[in-house]
Amino acid sequence: MGQIEWAMWANEQALAAGLILVIGGVVGVAGQFKGWQYAAYGIAAGVFIMLLEYPRGKRRKGTTLERPGQSYLAAVVNLFGPLTRNYYVRAVLHACLAVPGGFMLATVLGTVNLGIASIIYLLAAVRKEEWSPIQAQQSKGRQPGKSIHQPPTNPPPRPPAERRRKPEDDVESEDTPTIK
Repeated sequence: MGQIEWAMWANEQALAAGLILVIGGVVGVAGQFKGWQYAAYGIAAGVFIMLLEYPRGKRRKGTTLERPGQSYLAAVVNLFGPLTRNYYVRAVLHACLAVPGGFMLATVLGTVNLGIASIIYLLAAVRKEEWSPIQAQQSKGRQPGKSIHQPPTNPPPRPPAERRRKPEDDVESEDTPTIK
């Protein structure tokens, strides 16, 4: 079995945590709950986390699908260098961002998710993973759908290949009389 890439899990967890923080913050601010300032913080922190976590990092092996429009944010994340690419820094950042959200019920769920993402990022950092941008893949001249040379002529279910009649055999032979 291959190695688990923990950073991919942490990325999805942190992205979800940012969204949950924003939703909880909106509920807290709109409801003017006691301590609604923490909810306003939750909105700001959630938006920041979603912007940071939206670009997926490149996997060590295999292919990684880009999220739509991630190349613009990936350039910004890559620009800040080790502050955004190092998973130790992300683990500490997420842990620090999670603390104020714990003081209000509307943002507690996002805070717990962000804490879990912080732990997973710490595990990824211990395993020597680091964020790197996904490079634009070069087209190799092969397009999807070009591998089929001739589509099947028989409708499904098809008999096995050795029992199929060939189209040339279906043509009437000259020995067979035709009725007109």
